[in-house]
This record gives sequence, structure tokens and C-alpha cells, in this order.
Amino acid sequence: MRKLRNIIVIILIASALWHFYGDNFKQSGIDGVYQEMSSDLEKVKQNPTVVSVVNYVSDGIQLLIDKGQEKIGDNPQTNRVIPDKPELNLPSEQSFSVHNIEIGDLRSEVEQQVGQPKRSSLNEYGVEWVTYHENYYNFLMAAYNAEDQVVGLYTNQDLVTSKEGISLNSTRDSVRSLLNEPLEYLQRGLVRYQIQSKDEYDVFQMDNSFVTIFYDKHENSTVTAIQMISEELEKQRKDYFTEPSDGLKKGLEYQLFDLTNATRVNHGLSVLSWDELVRTTARDHSIDMAENNFFSHTNLAGQSPFDRMTEDNIDYRMAGENLAFGQPSSIFAHEGLMNSIGHRENKLQNDFEFLSVGVAFNEDSQPYYTENFLTK
Repeated sequence: MRKLRNIIVIILIASALWHFYGDNFKQSGIDGVYQEMSSDLEKVKQNPTVVSVVNYVSDGIQLLIDKGQEKIGDNPQTNRVIPDKPELNLPSEQSFSVHNIEIGDLRSEVEQQVGQPKRSSLNEYGVEWVTYHENYYNFLMAAYNAEDQVVGLYTNQDLVTSKEGISLNSTRDSVRSLLNEPLEYLQRGLVRYQIQSKDEYDVFQMDNSFVTIFYDKHENSTVTAIQMISEELEKQRKDYFTEPSDGLKKGLEYQLFDLTNATRVNHGLSVLSWDELVRTTARDHSIDMAENNFFSHTNLAGQSPFDRMTEDNIDYRMAGENLAFGQPSSIFAHEGLMNSIGHRENKLQNDFEFLSVGVAFNEDSQPYYTENFLTK
């Protein structure tokens, strides 16, 4: 910025000198200009009006420079500090690891590697997803049992290593060729649930765990995320949909928010901020859908998402809404939305600044998810 300032000053000085002394230079050269400038400077020193004008111009130049610096400094893309990716090693016990963490590791060992958690929130297994990241870089979630051992892991970033060579660049076909056949159903109690993944994910049973590998249809069906749940934790879940609670509702809301931000930094986008007032609008729409058995951006009163925001006195310059229904967790809801082009575009919209999520459950414990995006 100092070089810019110097250039501006030189241009202004040169223009002023030519305006006042150009004719003299043509007639008498440098010596004539020097003598006339010396005479004029004596007059300037005693003329308060001229001094005032000079000060005004100087202040104006500084203001322009300061404004330029302010705009550059306010650019989140310019200022964003990207932390180093950890050095990843092959897993020692399991087939997969996340950030060098494996199922069965102790929480103390995990946090020695990744630091203190950013959030803990209840998940569909009745335990907490403990979230670790550096402004959503190096993002992962871990679940622990009563002995503080890892019983669940998830990431949607390039933190995965495997003995089979599977990574976030692997294709669905290569995953299926390297691993055993994916499961066709999950058994919970006396009920068998068919897995209907639409080729968006596969579930494998291996290493005393259930490993779900998610694929991105819009990136040539390459691996986009992985979830690992120990058999111990999976057996605790009796039904496909978990009994609703206020803790689970808030957990699913914050998890969907965090997952969206972790995905945005993967795509070089800014992190969205949470807006509590907008959460009320989003949650009210989820409640409306759950209680009145419909699934639509337009409610039974004919209101659009934008009508609902206006009614709640929310000011915005642009806004968008995503809806999901029938997924047992925010992870499955998020990965499904990312495979739907319109919903994906909302999550990856460069100009959005805020996101809030509202969740509600119907009488069958099925969650309805509403994401409201906006820019103020």
C-alpha cells in the first residue's frame, strides 16, 4: 500500500506542477521554473487558504488509501487462514482411520491429536457427536462410550486413510471392488430395514463396525464422506427412528449446520454464521409439516419461505430454503441434499452469509429438517 500511496502523490504533484509552471518550463527550462517556484512558495506560506486546500487534498488521498485497505481487509476469502492438513498414517488396527483416529481409541489420545472440541450435541444413537475442527477445516465428529473409547467417527474431508487404499478420491466402483459386498439390510430387534441407498452410499460390516461410505453423484460418484459406528453402539439403537427429545432436536439442528460449513470450506467458500431468529422460522415450518402431514416449501396457508421470513420480521437481501424428510440423522439428510442439485446449490451459494436449521418430529418419530439461508 505504501507504493500505491507514493504513485498517487507523484501523479498529483506532477499534474499540479505542469498546470502552474508548464508555460515557464517551455520558455526558461528548469532554472526558470525553480526561480518562480521559490517565489511562489514564500507567498504560499503566508496564505492560509492555500494551506487549507493542500491539507484537504492530502486528507482526501489518505482517505482513499484507507478505504482501499479496509475493503481488502474485509474480504473473508483474502484473510482466511487455511491450517495445515495433518500427516496421515495407515490405520494400525482397523481398516479405516480418520485423522489417524480409529474405533476403540481413547478420548484423551484423540484430543491430544486434534485439540479440544468445538461442540457436543446429541445424536440418533443416544450419545453425543463431539465435533473437532479448525474453523471447519480438518473437520471430524467422534462419539464415545462410557469408558471414553471411540465408538463412532465421521468426516467429509480428506482425513481418511485405509489399508485398502480407499480415500475421498476413490470411485464407488473401486470401493465395491476392494471391499466385500455392501449390506442389503439392517436388523434392529425383530425388524429388518432394507437399505435403499439409490447408489448414494454403501454400508459395510467389517472390523466389528458398520462403515457407511457416501458418494457424490455430482463428482463422478467419488467418496465424499465416511461414517463408522461400532457394533456395540449400533446394537443400542432399537428402532430406525430415535425417540424424539429436545436434546435430539437441537443436536440434529447444530449437526446439519456444522456439516454444511465443513462442506463449504471443502469448496473454498466462506463459513456461514448462525442466526437464532431464523432458527425459529425454520423450526416453525418443520413443526407445521410434521403436525399437518405435508412436505413442501409452501405451507397450507399458501406462504412461501420468503413470506414466512417477512412475517417473522427477518430482513434479507437474498434467501433460500432446503427441506429434508425421512432421514434418521443429519448426516444422511446432508449427504442426500448434496446429491440433489437445487439443494446443493443453496449449500454452496457463494453469496449466502447466514444459515439456521429447524427440526421437528412427527408422531412416528420421523424428523423434518428445514434449512434457511440468507444474506442481510
